Amino acid sequence: MKVKEVADLVGISVRTLHHYDEIGLLKPGGQTDAGYRLYSDDNLQMLQQILFFRELGFPLKKIKEIVDNPSFDHEEALEMHRRMLLDKRSQLDRMIQTIELTIRHAKGEIHMTNKQKFEGFDFSSNPYEREARERWGDEAVDRSNAKLGKLSAQEQAEMAEEMNGIYRKLASLRHESPASDEAQAAIKEWYDFLNRMGSYSLEAFRGLGQMYVDDGRFTKNIDQFGEGLAKFMQGAMAEYADRNA
Repeated sequence: MKVKEVADLVGISVRTLHHYDEIGLLKPGGQTDAGYRLYSDDNLQMLQQILFFRELGFPLKKIKEIVDNPSFDHEEALEMHRRMLLDKRSQLDRMIQTIELTIRHAKGEIHMTNKQKFEGFDFSSNPYEREARERWGDEAVDRSNAKLGKLSAQEQAEMAEEMNGIYRKLASLRHESPASDEAQAAIKEWYDFLNRMGSYSLEAFRGLGQMYVDDGRFTKNIDQFGEGLAKFMQGAMAEYADRNA
């Protein structure tokens, strides 16, 4: 679809789509011979994700950090959007009720306490952004994104293949003891790889391994390389942290 067609379909301006392209948030899948932007189905899927995040109050910079994260998962994000929007709807329902009661209070029909007048308001930091950053945007990931952003598309593809190669190697060892020399040599490759992208202390490395088994979403992604891999990596990462402390 051409940019004008996408803008009309979605209900946003052409300028907004141009801006998303300029900041690297949503790059069109191709272009016509005349140089006009062309958007693929994958582009539309990403645009939907972006607009869900916008609806939840995320600034564009944070959205880009999240969707550029190598661990970002579209289906997982949709589940999170659904839960967050339900929470938002619940808060809006409380605020509407507060408004209705305030109108009745103003008419002298009821009496409201000062506390009741402010039910439904929430001026704390964006809870949706907090959850998303806990999942996809901690400081180590921010540093990783900064490094990845400086790489060419070819270099990023090579890095992704290297990462998958380490996973495959670890998967081939997952039936051995996580403390074996082979397992520890392979997990060191993972530790070194992560520290090329970000900065992980031994304790952070241990904590990351624990997250692999505590968070079912991580477990599911990692175990695609072999059932039980997440648990094996958790043990190997804990052993590596202990040995090198």
